[in-house]
Amino acid sequence: MGWFILKHIFSTLLAILNVRRLSDQEKDLEILVLRQQLSILQRKLNRPIKPSKIEKLTLAVLTTKFKQTTRQTANQLRDVIRIFEPETVLRWHQELVRRKWTYPYKNKGGRPSISKETESLILRLARENSRLGYGKIAGELLKLGFKVSLTTVRNVLDRCGIQPAPVRNGSIGWRHLMTHYKEQILACDFFTVETVFLKTIYVLFFIELGSRRVHFASITTNPNKVWVTQQARQLVWELSDREKPLRFLIHDNDRSFCPAFDKVFESEGFHVNPTPVRAPNANAFSERWVRTVREECLDYILIFNAAHLRRVVIEFVDYYNTARPHQGIDQQTPIPQARPSSGTIQCKNVLGGVIHDYYRAPTLLALPAT
Repeated sequence: MGWFILKHIFSTLLAILNVRRLSDQEKDLEILVLRQQLSILQRKLNRPIKPSKIEKLTLAVLTTKFKQTTRQTANQLRDVIRIFEPETVLRWHQELVRRKWTYPYKNKGGRPSISKETESLILRLARENSRLGYGKIAGELLKLGFKVSLTTVRNVLDRCGIQPAPVRNGSIGWRHLMTHYKEQILACDFFTVETVFLKTIYVLFFIELGSRRVHFASITTNPNKVWVTQQARQLVWELSDREKPLRFLIHDNDRSFCPAFDKVFESEGFHVNPTPVRAPNANAFSERWVRTVREECLDYILIFNAAHLRRVVIEFVDYYNTARPHQGIDQQTPIPQARPSSGTIQCKNVLGGVIHDYYRAPTLLALPAT
């Protein structure tokens, strides 16, 4: 304990002698540096020390000035700078000097950048036409009123990771191939509904792959061959007035789709294509519509009998074809409808309010008073 007191007294005397050698200006600078550090410690009490930009600036300027005035070494600076390393404070000063001599980059030359509209159009043409090269894309853009060079087209495609036409072409794929024929394809399928009294009712429907339009055939509790064939005759009669005739029919291997059912369509020029066994994805459009009618309609209604189910399905099919936006056809309806773009917004309850159909009611002009 006595040695500790002697050591403390001796270090205090050395500090007094060291302070007495300093000039008034050097003492003032040292006091400013110590006060600045003390304010940081008081503000950062019980928290990690993270000085702000202003505090860094103040310490860096004072330390640099103090070093220039007193000509002290790094070891001597540690007696004044207590909460940071002297090298840290000097590094802050170097960053300030570097920022001072940094000028903003101004690109005064070179070709101006293209607009976002032109860039998105280049990407669209490349993705929708896998066989178009740089020159063909530039030509199509020129036809649309956009003048771009081959280098610009190449840079845009390279930046977005789209390969050149010979590599990008590759296989057209089944999805792209079927888009050529989807306007001529008709699919059909059954789905079942259980009534409140657990009676099974079968629903037969047809769907056009191109427009997604659904044709509700009928419902029955016994889908035998005679009944299915009669529904086929009625649908063929309804489709006879189409401007663009359908040419292909897809259905699964259900026993109800008998040879007589196929012959009705074949007599009208259809090519009937049964799907592979246990391959529901081969008739994916029909399967997706069954999920839609269940999730948006039947899961929220208790069906009492066949007559009740018929009214529900007819109303939902009418809403689906004329009012429900479809993601697969760019948010359009299967049967296009002319809708006003102005007017008050109205709501129509479908199926008693299970579905809400919103539309604009045209504003009626008031007649002048006579």
